Parts: sequence; structure tokens; C-alpha cells
Amino acid sequence: MNADRGGDAVHNRIALLRAEQGVSRRELSDALGVHYQTVGYLERGEYNPSLHLALRIAEFFGLPVETIFSTRPFPRISDLRPVDDGSPSDRTA
Repeated sequence: MNADRGGDAVHNRIALLRAEQGVSRRELSDALGVHYQTVGYLERGEYNPSLHLALRIAEFFGLPVETIFSTRPFPRISDLRPVDDGSPSDRTA
């Protein structure tokens, strides 16, 4: 499936999960039985996975499929960090 149509885009956290778990594209592709370039296409949003492939990816990482894939963009990790505004409640004793 081509992800060029904006409304059909499937966003994912594959690259983030690979980096966290120290898994190369080649290792993931071998485990999934797909070409390593397919993993790159998925990560860049150039290709949307089939349901079967999405479920296999979720199983590989041991996470629910909705943790890895979404029809809406995921927030950036840096946007989720609390900001130290200098107030005493932000400091530890």
C-alpha cells in the first residue's frame, strides 16, 4: 500500500523501538521474513504495513499494535518531557 495519500498515512515508532532495543533493520527484517529495505520504507512512512505485518512487528517488540502504529502522528518524545520552570516543586531536596 502506498502511503502517499495523506488520509491513509500510518505513523509508526519502528525506528524508535529498534534504537531502544539495539535491533538493526537487517535483524528485524530477518525476524519478520521481509526484505531489509521494507523496514526502511515502513520507518519513513513510504509504505503502510498489512495488518498481518503490523501484528508480527508488534509481536516482535512485545507491545500492543496501537503502541507502535497510529493513524495520527505520535508526539515527539522531547515534547513529553516536563519543563523545569524554576519553581521549588521542580527541584529535589
